[in-house]
Amino acid sequence: MPIQSSWGELDLYDAHVHFFSHRFFELLISRSVAEVSTELGWQAPPDEPEGLAAIWVNEMKRQGVGRVCLIASLPGDEDSVARAVQSYPSRFRGCFMLNPLAPDAGVAIDQAFQSGLRTICLFPAMHRYSLSDPTIEFVYKRAASQPGAAVFAHCGVLSVGIRKRLGLASPFDMRFSNPVDLHGPALRYPNLKFILPHFGAGYFREALMVAGLCPNVFFDTSSSNSWMSIEGLDLMTVFRRALDVLGPKRLLFGTDSSFFPRGWHRAIFDQQASALFEIGISAEDARCIFGGNMGLFD
Repeated sequence: MPIQSSWGELDLYDAHVHFFSHRFFELLISRSVAEVSTELGWQAPPDEPEGLAAIWVNEMKRQGVGRVCLIASLPGDEDSVARAVQSYPSRFRGCFMLNPLAPDAGVAIDQAFQSGLRTICLFPAMHRYSLSDPTIEFVYKRAASQPGAAVFAHCGVLSVGIRKRLGLASPFDMRFSNPVDLHGPALRYPNLKFILPHFGAGYFREALMVAGLCPNVFFDTSSSNSWMSIEGLDLMTVFRRALDVLGPKRLLFGTDSSFFPRGWHRAIFDQQASALFEIGISAEDARCIFGGNMGLFD
């Protein structure tokens, strides 16, 4: 069932959901998954990814969410999301984090695509490289050769909440966080779609400049967007500027949902829908932002 909104029913497609699988926790920290989940106050994920996929599908049905992009949130957890997608292909699009500096990065891309995943997620501040570095050109080439593939590039402020909660180091380097570094790759691969999450996460002006020059650059709107307070902006202003530059066809609604029992982060939808309704966008544009645009990636 579609979700209800101020514009009536919307077929919702969430562009940004993290799949915190059992394997994800094993890769993150060398403690039992049950122990870590208890410490966090979270529901421990089932041992098998198909079990977590079923939990997500039930949550989506309850909330009125049609499809979501599931992100494997650490390199090495691609198989968890691939199995979730294989279990519910009409519900999930699979995405995976890649460290392009890893010796086996090319093999990881090929295997991920072969397993049905479609979006490469790059975190340059985390893995310390520039999006314009020639040594990662192979990432864009491989993505461009795959029908329906896309590249998600996290720029701006990078703060991983679960790492903070568990006292894990986060040695990220913001020198590599500027969306301007994406300008060259986006120009060289005009048929490849690039996604900047969180409106550029603090590099809003730079993200707008790149998107203004490159029609294959999209913004995802996910998370609380707490970076706005640094720039003295509010959500309505950010949406207005983004719509002015990108228009309604290149904005992808997302929540940054991740764990249970919270599940799908309905408050993010409510905040964004309220802001866009106050701006006065049409029902047609709302249908694009909240679902139709992401459907173009399938």
